[in-house]
Amino acid sequence: MKQLMNHINDWFIQLGLSENPATFFTELAGVIFLLIISIIGFYITKKLVVRAIHVIAKRTKNIWDDILIEKRVFHRFAYLAPALIIIFLTPYFLEEYELLVKAIKLIVSIYMVIIVVQIILSSINAFNEIYSSYEISKTKPIKGYIQVIKIIIYILAIAGIITILLGRNNFGWIAGFGALSAVLMLIFKDSILGFVGGITLSANNMVKIGDWIEMPKFGANGTVIDISLTTVKVQNWDKTITTVPTYNLVTDYFMNWRGMEESGGRRIKRSINIDMNSIKFCTPEMLERFKKIQYVAKYVEKTENKIREYNKKHNIDNSVLVNGRRQTNIGVFRAYLKGYLSGNPIINTNMTFLVRQLQPNEKGLPIEIYVFSKVQEWAKYEDIQSDIFDHILAVIPQFDLRTFQNPSGADFRTLISERQF
Repeated sequence: MKQLMNHINDWFIQLGLSENPATFFTELAGVIFLLIISIIGFYITKKLVVRAIHVIAKRTKNIWDDILIEKRVFHRFAYLAPALIIIFLTPYFLEEYELLVKAIKLIVSIYMVIIVVQIILSSINAFNEIYSSYEISKTKPIKGYIQVIKIIIYILAIAGIITILLGRNNFGWIAGFGALSAVLMLIFKDSILGFVGGITLSANNMVKIGDWIEMPKFGANGTVIDISLTTVKVQNWDKTITTVPTYNLVTDYFMNWRGMEESGGRRIKRSINIDMNSIKFCTPEMLERFKKIQYVAKYVEKTENKIREYNKKHNIDNSVLVNGRRQTNIGVFRAYLKGYLSGNPIINTNMTFLVRQLQPNEKGLPIEIYVFSKVQEWAKYEDIQSDIFDHILAVIPQFDLRTFQNPSGADFRTLISERQF
């Protein structure tokens, strides 16, 4: 390099320039030559080396190398080539300008720190996407950890740049960095709490992407679509998105419906109020009619035989209905509901299966259906539930029962018109 620079300097002198202008133009030519070499180095690295890596990666069956290409990891390596050329060759081209050499090295060093940070961040993003392609990522998301690592990298990059600006051996400023810890804790409070919350959520498997959660405090009721360092995004059923602070999922109440989804059933819990004035003992005519109903025919006959034997054994006077044992229309109706629901192929009979009476109140006698549907999809589940209760409401009069409902304006008008008539 020195010989090349001397030849260029001699050439300028031969052109008739004096020593000082010749030296200046020689140095200028050196800088131009250095820039040309750097540009050539960049294009060689980008067009040949990086492209060759891309061609090889596309021929492999692995997806991780394709993701590295997509995240431009190899592409960013090309930007290091001109920086390395400049930082190594500058002293030879500008040996007489020591201050300028130091300034160029300073700028290039900061540039290299920025490029290295970009390479590391691109690699981390690629790793996160590779990890997300595996099934474990749904139960153990690492996005929060990735964000913490990125914050640490940014802090280290800033510290490195400051150290470069102050001098390689000047690390005294780091000692004063501890005094800012309280301020930094305040600034990054949400990130720190989110990081702790993310670890707790992941360690205890409290929530994962794809879970249906309900958090009334924040108006969240839908599917978790993203878990980050500071927030959890929930897409509600109306397609709006609610953002919940990660730490609040640890400190506040929320409901996760994952257990229902994994159980193989979805609960149907609903009651119908029966007018208690319509409840009565079954007459022989009623029993004969009930024996023709598919789901209770065997029940009515079997129960009637047991009652007949019991009353006969205990010499019960059947002329009085309250003596001995009798079937009631509400009892037969409950037996019908059990038979009807058991015969429904959509009902999961291996899970809790109840048809029960609740505490009577001013609105009648509640008969509660507590079963589980095999279908969990919301729209289909609602259709199944509606079909069941459509049938139940329609069949109630067949058992000489009435449902209870508060009187409406039409009821009062009918009553008034009947009285006037």
